[in-house]
Amino acid sequence: MLYTSTRNNQINKSYDNVLLEGLSSDGGLFIPKLFPSFSYKELQKMASMDYITLAASIMEKFTGDNLNFDSLLQMCEVTYSKFNNKEISPIRKISDNDYLLELFHGPTLAFKDYAMQYLARDFERAIKNNNNKALILGATSGDTGSAALNAFAGNSNIDIFILFPRGRVSPIQEAQMTSVIEDGAHAIQVDGDFDQCQAIVKEIFSDISFRERVNLSAINSINWARLMPQIVYYFYSAFKLGSPDQKVSFSVPTGNFGNIYAGWCASKLGLPIDRLICASNRNNILTRFFKTGEMERRVVEQSLSPSMDIQVSSNFERLLYDIYNEDSIMVKSSLESFNSYGKFEIKNSSLNKLSDFFSSYYLSDEGILNEIKRIYEKTKILIDPHTACGTYAALKSRENCEVDTSTPIITLACAHPSKFPDAVKRSVNLEPKLPEILKGLLKKPTNSLYAPSDSSTIKSLIEGYRRV
Repeated sequence: MLYTSTRNNQINKSYDNVLLEGLSSDGGLFIPKLFPSFSYKELQKMASMDYITLAASIMEKFTGDNLNFDSLLQMCEVTYSKFNNKEISPIRKISDNDYLLELFHGPTLAFKDYAMQYLARDFERAIKNNNNKALILGATSGDTGSAALNAFAGNSNIDIFILFPRGRVSPIQEAQMTSVIEDGAHAIQVDGDFDQCQAIVKEIFSDISFRERVNLSAINSINWARLMPQIVYYFYSAFKLGSPDQKVSFSVPTGNFGNIYAGWCASKLGLPIDRLICASNRNNILTRFFKTGEMERRVVEQSLSPSMDIQVSSNFERLLYDIYNEDSIMVKSSLESFNSYGKFEIKNSSLNKLSDFFSSYYLSDEGILNEIKRIYEKTKILIDPHTACGTYAALKSRENCEVDTSTPIITLACAHPSKFPDAVKRSVNLEPKLPEILKGLLKKPTNSLYAPSDSSTIKSLIEGYRRV
């Protein structure tokens, strides 16, 4: 298994190289050179597997000689032992052929745990094998940071620094990050929005001298290894509803495009997905793109669904690589145009092909409150604001006959509603019940660093606080 870059397809890297480097030195994202797939017979066999065995079976397709099935199985057993539901990602029916896939049963109650807990184990393995140490840098719009700090804190061979936009995450999300007080674990509040935090991470990664000096690596979904565990729950939930003999569709609350791109990868692997529905909030750059073919950056607006307050969806670059038939020169040109002018456009023929598989809808803050109420009144299930965007998009896709009534739609429930109690209470006048793991969280001691939206200052902070 070899990997190449979306901006230079002459690059050849092993899985462990990709894991530890995170981002290609040319600024591109790593992607499998030859994408694997499962046969129908393999899918039939996989349909009866438990979650952990299924995870190892899927991820083995991407790890090559660096990590075999038995090692993956052992790692996955440790990874998912911290989850509080025996099914790991259970599904709940909310109406005829409509379901919620609950992805909030990990340690920080968000879907990022599924990848981050695995990634921490895999980093430990690779660093030990290479007799090395690592410094991890990431940016978060809310849930990635808490999941990463929870997973990586306390490792003597890894320092981790997470940038988050000051005042633009929920109080629970901030407390989850800043209450992790361990040597080598640092949350950095940045005066800016998530896109600025993400741009700083990419700019620091482009400083090759700094990158090599501190052994820099990434845990955002720009790291290919972050995406692999997210592919698993698409297969698991689809199998629960009759795949591979039954097509399914997924509605995915989407910000940085990593989670929905994992669905695209599941389809490429052979899972019979009928449609991927991209659900956005008021920062609707992706909805606008899927309607017009033009990706145009605008000002980030704060919303009730802060993890989706994004105008630069980094993982879209990987889809763009497929749209352009693996032409890395065209990808590089489009991204350079986007960085310089804030927009690029694809041809109508490419847009038409995407429209056969992708739909996209967005929801305002008022719409989010209405949708939380609609689902609660219908099912007595409380959902968080991000999931509300997903259930709304699923409803619209049904109404517009993009998905027929015989095809199940699975909406990814990406976070526990108790992480966003203010929005839920505004909608239905109820406080979501706090899981044990969150009780007392807001009273815990906290610690964080502060920085302006400036890569030089943040590099100096990292140099000053790093151990390894």
